[in-house]
Amino acid sequence: MSISMGEISQRSPKSSLILAIILIVLGLLAITLPTATSIGAVKVLAWLIIFDGFVQLVYAFQSQGVGRIAWKVLVSILYLVGGAYLLANPLLGIAGLTLMLAIFFSAEGVMDLIAFFVTRRNDRSVWLLLHGLASLILGLMIWRRWPSDSLWIIGTIVGISMFLSGFSRLFMALEARKHARHVGDRHLAGGFHAH
Repeated sequence: MSISMGEISQRSPKSSLILAIILIVLGLLAITLPTATSIGAVKVLAWLIIFDGFVQLVYAFQSQGVGRIAWKVLVSILYLVGGAYLLANPLLGIAGLTLMLAIFFSAEGVMDLIAFFVTRRNDRSVWLLLHGLASLILGLMIWRRWPSDSLWIIGTIVGISMFLSGFSRLFMALEARKHARHVGDRHLAGGFHAH
């Protein structure tokens, strides 16, 4: 029974390691090809909106009452038209997404700074302050360069996010692998002492 548990603990970090390396490679690709990544992100978003529009349409006809059906059909048509428009005009979608990112980072930065001033006595609040300042600066930088730099901003941010996520997963997988080996060595040592 202990051998199969060891095999499971060895297999899990190995698949995590492979996933982490794939994320790092994809992140680097996204950073080196930011325009293609930005267009790809908008197209994925457009297809998700279109899919949601179809789902809304199906649910519309399952509703009761003419008013509810009409409203849900209208909403689904808006989703479908919006998604199709994004597919046909990805550059406009990129500009809109970039503006949303600027607003998101700025708002997150302001909220983190407020949280820092509320919880200043906490040891971890310094990291909150740094994160808040970094988010606010990033948001303002994107805002200042919008819409001229919209083409590369989303792709670069997606790439950096994937790269950092890959690195954190890589270190977690290596740590899990080391822990699994350590537990296995201890178990073997215990077996030898038993004899």
